[in-house]
Amino acid sequence: MSNWDEIRTAWQVARLGTVSGAAEILGVHHATVIRHIDALEKQLGTRLFQRHARGYTPTEAGRDLLKVADTAADQFSQLAGRLRGQGETVAGELVITSVGGMAKFLIPALASFQVLYPQISIRCLTDHRLFRLEYGEAHVAIRAGNAPDDPDNVVQPFGSLPYALYASRSYVEAHGRPEGPEDYLHHRFIGGEGDQLRAPFFRWMDANVPAQAITFRGTEPAVTAEAIRAGLGIGFCTPSEARREPDLIEILPARPEWAAPLWLVTHVDLHRTAKVQAFLSHLKSCAPEWQDRGKA
Repeated sequence: MSNWDEIRTAWQVARLGTVSGAAEILGVHHATVIRHIDALEKQLGTRLFQRHARGYTPTEAGRDLLKVADTAADQFSQLAGRLRGQGETVAGELVITSVGGMAKFLIPALASFQVLYPQISIRCLTDHRLFRLEYGEAHVAIRAGNAPDDPDNVVQPFGSLPYALYASRSYVEAHGRPEGPEDYLHHRFIGGEGDQLRAPFFRWMDANVPAQAITFRGTEPAVTAEAIRAGLGIGFCTPSEARREPDLIEILPARPEWAAPLWLVTHVDLHRTAKVQAFLSHLKSCAPEWQDRGKA
């Protein structure tokens, strides 16, 4: 069967015996019920109901359909009960998606969360695309930039991720350091591309650095970070990342207007489950330490 809606409609008509009764239960117009029945009978190549003045009576084929649909509905009800039970325990798979640059902060929090809840299995996804929470691609998303506005998501502010301008030692030795904005034209900068252009620090770069001085662009943080390390120009990364790279030299310190606002995003259907609530609470308890380390 390609359309469960049509089967469900036929099941309700078989149970109730009338189109109007099925339409009321399903919350649809009676014409929709008739259309579903006609389409299903055409697909099966047989009559499911005898139409008469008092309503619809299932044929032998209709009674067979009713038995199958009854079984399916009962199994679905049992499944829903099991899933509701799982939702009350902090166990099973937890899928987290995060922006680039968060690994240094996020991984220790995930490790301590698993210590607290050893029955949790974690999948941590990082990508430049947005994972779709409404399709179950992730339980919790950590996103940066403008506040997400999908009405089906619960969005909570989660501090910010600081950024500063860096260059490799090899770049500074070859080209020196800009003394001020008047020198930007004589240097090479690494900018963003695509979705990255929404980041506040890349908006600053496009507004303040001459276009001809932005000689390399990348669509992912990993690409622009590698370009900075390779000496292709001056670019943005977080201070925590820079501290792990002894060959990176700070060109300009972090500024408040460059910081990327962070947001915790969950789908409304999963937000109140015990697993998600436990993780959000744990993550928030780690946030003050992240902010302090990010500014250090």
